[in-house]
Amino acid sequence: MAKKAARQIIVLKNPETGTLYYTRKNPTLMPDKMTAKKYDKKSRKVETFVESKVKLG
Repeated sequence: MAKKAARQIIVLKNPETGTLYYTRKNPTLMPDKMTAKKYDKKSRKVETFVESKVKLG
């Protein structure tokens, strides 16, 4: 029986304001960088967030 792929916790960051969102991603289904449109509290608009490398702890 095949093993399930472990989901990774990733950080989505808005490069303009620095706001962060935390989410999960399945690397098997989405091998490239993830982008998502989310609400940014600092700019009070819906903006594009890009996956970035930030230390979680």
